[in-house]
Amino acid sequence: MTSFHAPEIRVGIDGRKFPRAAELGPIRLLERCAELGHDGVFFRTVLDVSRTLDRGFLRAVKQRADELGLYLEMGLGKVNPYNTPEAPEVRDVGKGDYLLGMTRMIEATTEIGCTALWGDTANYQRHDWGLHAIDRYRTDVTWADQLDATRKFLLMLAPVLKDHDAVVAIETHEEITTTELVRLVEAVGPDVVGVTLDLANVVVRGEDPVAATRRVAPYVRKTHMRDLILFERPLGLERQIRAIGDGLIDFKAVLSALFAAGVNPNFTIENVWGSDRNQIPLFDPDWQARQPDAELGEILELIRLSRIFESAVRAGTMPGPDDYYSIQADLPELEGFIERSARSLKSAAAALAAAKE
Repeated sequence: MTSFHAPEIRVGIDGRKFPRAAELGPIRLLERCAELGHDGVFFRTVLDVSRTLDRGFLRAVKQRADELGLYLEMGLGKVNPYNTPEAPEVRDVGKGDYLLGMTRMIEATTEIGCTALWGDTANYQRHDWGLHAIDRYRTDVTWADQLDATRKFLLMLAPVLKDHDAVVAIETHEEITTTELVRLVEAVGPDVVGVTLDLANVVVRGEDPVAATRRVAPYVRKTHMRDLILFERPLGLERQIRAIGDGLIDFKAVLSALFAAGVNPNFTIENVWGSDRNQIPLFDPDWQARQPDAELGEILELIRLSRIFESAVRAGTMPGPDDYYSIQADLPELEGFIERSARSLKSAAAALAAAKE
């Protein structure tokens, strides 16, 4: 029995990674979303919709979403000043002034009712750079300095966010732990900073997806949802992304943690295709040294999950890492990743609701 009401959930698509998103364009993408029976679109940044913040076009996108009964979400981008050179489009909007660029983006998004705005602290770099593929391990600046700079930038942005009743929802990305995110939220203020929950990323920091959800649950405003599997490697584990229901995450426990915190965000499927993998070098002394918040119990849980997966592969009940993705997927298969994920996530919510009755 659950101690809360399990509400219905809305499940939508990622406006950047949906198949043929660039070809379709924002309005046709909304229409395709509705045709497939999904509930909304999360555009990573408002600049994915209009690079010039064209107010007329943004209003047209919002109007079409409303006509179709879809949620519409947008975002900002990098909030770590050490990464802003990787987002020149934001500085372009501000004519060289990054803070002004973000301010203009906030003004444009909130004018059409989008007030929970995605942000992140870094890019994932190259897969073959080892630890240095993640900006946590930069050698020209410490991660502590990057976090401090991010906090200061968010404090600079806070008055603009308050004036527009907006929140920047920072993603649980590969470089940042959920404990660090909670500290950022509490340091700047939960009225202007929240969390975009992406559970596939937290394992890269050695965190159990369910425990990570419980930590950030009160602050979750947006989501990127996908599943994963874990398998052993000489220095630890490796992660592979999968559709929800095809992996190891206990989504009933995830939803339960969110609902118990009084949170029911839109659930956006961040689809991928191909071998999207990340190393989790649990046994690397350098990795361990830069994980001050790591919990042994959560690391052991990831190892346990990897053993469950490997047993399932041996039993023939789950495909191995090299057998899950087609080499050249057709459009139905690409869109099927999202449909399957949405169905599994809604089934998990329905199971929670049934347990309450």
